[in-house]
Amino acid sequence: MDFSLPSDVEATRLKIRKFVDNHILPLENDPAAYDEHENIAEKPLEGLRALARAENLWSLQMPKSLGGGGLNVQGMAACYEEMNRSIFGPVVFNSSAPDDGNMIVLNMVGREDQKQKWLQPIIDGKLRSAFAMTEPAPGGGSDPSMINTTATKVGDKWIIKGKKWFITGAAAAEHFILIAKTSDDKRKGLTAFLFHRDQPGWKIVRRIPIMGPEEHGGHCEIEFDGLEIDDADRLMEVGDGLKVTQIRLGTARLTHCMRWLGLARRSIEIAQDYAENRKGFGMKLSERESIQMKLGRAAMDIEIGRQLTMRAAWMLDQGDRAKKQVSMAKVYVADCLHNAVDTAIQINGARGYSKDTVLEWIYRYARQARLVDGASEVHMMVLNHFLAEEGSEFWQWGS
Repeated sequence: MDFSLPSDVEATRLKIRKFVDNHILPLENDPAAYDEHENIAEKPLEGLRALARAENLWSLQMPKSLGGGGLNVQGMAACYEEMNRSIFGPVVFNSSAPDDGNMIVLNMVGREDQKQKWLQPIIDGKLRSAFAMTEPAPGGGSDPSMINTTATKVGDKWIIKGKKWFITGAAAAEHFILIAKTSDDKRKGLTAFLFHRDQPGWKIVRRIPIMGPEEHGGHCEIEFDGLEIDDADRLMEVGDGLKVTQIRLGTARLTHCMRWLGLARRSIEIAQDYAENRKGFGMKLSERESIQMKLGRAAMDIEIGRQLTMRAAWMLDQGDRAKKQVSMAKVYVADCLHNAVDTAIQINGARGYSKDTVLEWIYRYARQARLVDGASEVHMMVLNHFLAEEGSEFWQWGS
């Protein structure tokens, strides 16, 4: 496996880095650039998105035929990492969750008419989307087989009843992908559907307060009480809901890792800058062995996370599901992000704990990394399953 980037992808990566440095990072110091949920406000976001489009840095993960940049998963890994050197970065380039994962799965499994109706507006940035799967107990979370929201066929329509919660972006979304139970079959009992915000028969119960900061649209609790969905708006076949979920989450989990690595790098950049300029007891912090060890360890961990992420990306590009590799990256990079920002805060001292830098923002955001798209413990159970099945072949060379 050669992880060298093709010249055009490397040029795009460098272009993103320059864009982030020149246009996005300066906004992080402007209180007016933040909305009430500590994300970038709509007005500055609109201007940056227009600029990203003008510089051909828009929806890079989508095919060029649909208005995207045509990057494969390896190219996404390199470019998403650069985007998220800013806390505002990914949404500027239309590469943030949950839209990113929804675009990828719709492009992979949607019919052509569904792509035009449900996908193209997301690619074009005309609206946002959400993925409605997780439910309150005793419903489904990391175990989709426990999903209780039902879809009952009546004529050519499906009637939806049930509850979902922690649905990222729901308050701002117009297009939704919904996973609902259509039978008691353990493997084929779920089906995926598409619906629009304006359809009656559902409501947002509340926007759930979280440690924050929040994505646009927050994390919402939703109730369905007779939502009608045309059978034409079913995604894939009846019983393919688990397959839709697996296809979506495979790449989506890895794109989280790509973005988190950018935040980890940014944290260490802030720490390095402070250590190089802060003096005490007759020397710079950067000259102290204890600080050098902290920074060296963080740099090594970030590089290990990059290698795990890029290997999983390479396997996805080969058509492999890379389930084992994605789980390893997800667990490791989630810890790597937390440790990197924790190290940066420690080196910055009280400054790091304050809002004078974005480190406290990243620290609070980082805590969700070990929970979203499968808790770390679930992914370690997945890895143990492979270990039990493969034995010493768990560590084979190659794919």
